Amino acid sequence: MLALNPAIRIYLHAEPVDARKSFDGLFGLVKNELGLDLRHGGLFMFLNKRRNRVKLMYWDGDGIAIWMKRLERGCFQRPLRSPDGKHVIVERSELHSILSGIELTTVKRRLRYVAPVVPNV
Repeated sequence: MLALNPAIRIYLHAEPVDARKSFDGLFGLVKNELGLDLRHGGLFMFLNKRRNRVKLMYWDGDGIAIWMKRLERGCFQRPLRSPDGKHVIVERSELHSILSGIELTTVKRRLRYVAPVVPNV
């Protein structure tokens, strides 16, 4: 399993992605379709059409790293889309559930404190 910083933002590309895409192709999707810069942080998640392959891409300080998993049987669950339709923000616990094959619709979340967002002045 991956060890992730609790503060990292995880973005799932909303549309299926050709699993043959590698560094440059995925970097282009992040830049052109999501309008984000990979080098500013975040973990970017891509699922293929059959949802049996997932790629996670991130900037590790001096280069781009890609982590990939291929399922021998079954498929990964795709969370619901965001209002803009381009990406979905995935929580760290959801990512671990997706990678472990846990059905997200049957998971119950307990009430937790959420700190208010303070605008920068």
